[in-house]
Amino acid sequence: MHKIGFFVTTVLIALAVVASTAFVVDQRQFGVVYELGKPKRAITEPGLYWQAPPPFQKVGYLDKRLLTLTSGEGNAVPAPMLTAEKKRVVIDWYVRWRITDPLAYVRTMQGGNEAAGAAQLDRVVRNAFQEEVNRRTVQELISSKREEVMSNVKRAVDQAVKGDKPWGIDIVDVRLMRADYAESIINSVYDRMQNERKRVASEQRSKGAAEAEQIEADADRQSQITIANATRDAQKVKGEGDAQAARIYAEAFGKDPQFAAFYRSLDAYKDSLGKKGDVLVIDPANSEFFRALQGNAPAR
Repeated sequence: MHKIGFFVTTVLIALAVVASTAFVVDQRQFGVVYELGKPKRAITEPGLYWQAPPPFQKVGYLDKRLLTLTSGEGNAVPAPMLTAEKKRVVIDWYVRWRITDPLAYVRTMQGGNEAAGAAQLDRVVRNAFQEEVNRRTVQELISSKREEVMSNVKRAVDQAVKGDKPWGIDIVDVRLMRADYAESIINSVYDRMQNERKRVASEQRSKGAAEAEQIEADADRQSQITIANATRDAQKVKGEGDAQAARIYAEAFGKDPQFAAFYRSLDAYKDSLGKKGDVLVIDPANSEFFRALQGNAPAR
């Protein structure tokens, strides 16, 4: 019974020793074997590997994939920078990078992990952007020199990480996402922009009102001219009609003077008696005016 217990204990100890000396590196990682706290070798290919049992050796892992560092990472608000115009601006950027030499990386970075490299890289990138922003205007940062700024920053960061003491990383890309005025002057900038827009709007409204008045004056003038021309044409037509009517009356009256006298008497009756409220005091029996109604000679 004691022999069986001893055998089981021996097997368990052997398994524990084997487990402590075996480790797995997958395709997304680098493995770094430390011997007495110092990096000894790097493992770049995935698989099952062996090490001396702790505390003689231990294994650390680093991410092999593409990593992203953004501005203000770990800080609430990125620090403002001064442009060539002495304007305080805040920029947002990101850097894509990866670890290429695990041993060089852990020997250079305090802590030997991705966070340590990101913190050190953040300082280098911010300094590079600071130099570029100090030499540029806001307009250049926003549009005209944007690509040149990013290219210069990438070049400066590359030189820093691959200098006399390489970091063991590659800088894949550097991008400037946004450049904006600092919070302390945004309100004044917006006020100036708003006042400028108000000035332009007021100018446009004044121009519109002047054009409206001119159009209205032209329309009134055209209306008066049209009415005057229409009145003139109407009077002309009316005069021609009256002249033609008088000619026709004269021709008709000339053919039958007695009928003409009778017709004029009827017109006189109509003009004298056809109006409401008029009072006419005449003796019909002795008046020449009503002779046409009495069947006698027409009134003259």
